[in-house]
Amino acid sequence: MPELARIKRRTHGKDLYYRTMGIPLRVGDPCLVEVERGIDYGKVMALGKEAEAKDQKKPPKKVIRVMTEADRRVVEDNRIAAGQAFITCQEKVKEKKIPMKLVTAEYSFDRSRLLFYFTAEGRIDFRELVKELAAIFKTRIEMRQIGVRDESRMRGGLGICGRQLCCCSFIRKFDPVNVRMARNQRQPLDPEKISGVCGRLFCCLRYEDEFYRCAGRRFPRDGDEVTTPRGKGRVLDLNFLTESVLVELEEDLKLEFPLSEINQSQR
Repeated sequence: MPELARIKRRTHGKDLYYRTMGIPLRVGDPCLVEVERGIDYGKVMALGKEAEAKDQKKPPKKVIRVMTEADRRVVEDNRIAAGQAFITCQEKVKEKKIPMKLVTAEYSFDRSRLLFYFTAEGRIDFRELVKELAAIFKTRIEMRQIGVRDESRMRGGLGICGRQLCCCSFIRKFDPVNVRMARNQRQPLDPEKISGVCGRLFCCLRYEDEFYRCAGRRFPRDGDEVTTPRGKGRVLDLNFLTESVLVELEEDLKLEFPLSEINQSQR
């Protein structure tokens, strides 16, 4: 039986590793886990070899149990209470004119902590806000500043591909994305066309980059002179997905050829 499980804390928490304590778990199971200050909940993301705690700084704590129906009701009650707390906090932020944008709120399972997630341009002094919220809700208040990508992950939505946003479906870690990746993939360098709902470059540019870089090594460059079954010509465009090359031949004739029919000896 796997000794470790990778569990995503709450709805918006991090993935952390926990000792299963011999409890039979399956991927997707909701469960309760031990935390530094009480009990929290989460969902099993991986088991066994996929759940090896390599980079976790602190020793893994333990899984307490798989959620019962009573536990699920507690989580749902906490979700409703967190929504009301969000409204209260939002009113306080407006009242104090704090330059921050609240994104969401959530309770830990035992309500020992109430977490508010927000975005802001810079550092925010929210000490007075925290004091007032602690007095209202009688629990520990945590304010967590997040980035615009995290905000999109929490809010969810659809990308221009028509599918659920990658950040809230399967991406666990935000890796750097740069314009060079868009250039490698022959994407238009117009920011509006290569940016997601968060306003940052598409995450998919990152995880598709290796394919395009490897494919690019097998193709001629734009402007190269090549030999085709119809004679010599100059490369106008490349299509890595269909493995074809658009070539301009004599008399402005433009034809597309499979890469296998292109002689790059003059590259």
